[in-house]
Amino acid sequence: MNNISFDDFMKVEICVGTILSAEINNNLNNPAIVLTIDFGKKIGIKKSSAQLIANYTCDSLVKKQILAVVNFAPRQVGKIISEVLVLGLSDNNNQPVLISPDSNIKNGKKLY
Repeated sequence: MNNISFDDFMKVEICVGTILSAEINNNLNNPAIVLTIDFGKKIGIKKSSAQLIANYTCDSLVKKQILAVVNFAPRQVGKIISEVLVLGLSDNNNQPVLISPDSNIKNGKKLY
């Protein structure tokens, strides 16, 4: 494991957002779901492509609050620009399960 400094960790902005829409993207080698996520006034609405099909339907994702890294450089995923990295953990089948707060949090609040 490589150690990083606390200052390096503080550079990573992990914020909460609410998923506004979710659409399947079958135009990739591994089908994914394109998420449109509201991170509040300061950060705004961002898109992300995530391979969530094993554990989620599009309908189950709408209105769900999730955590994401909001200050990575945008990344091309197929024809989509993924603007944020949604965060999750692997289940027993090595498929992502999103990290979500237990109660409703104001969009854009930063993890500390």
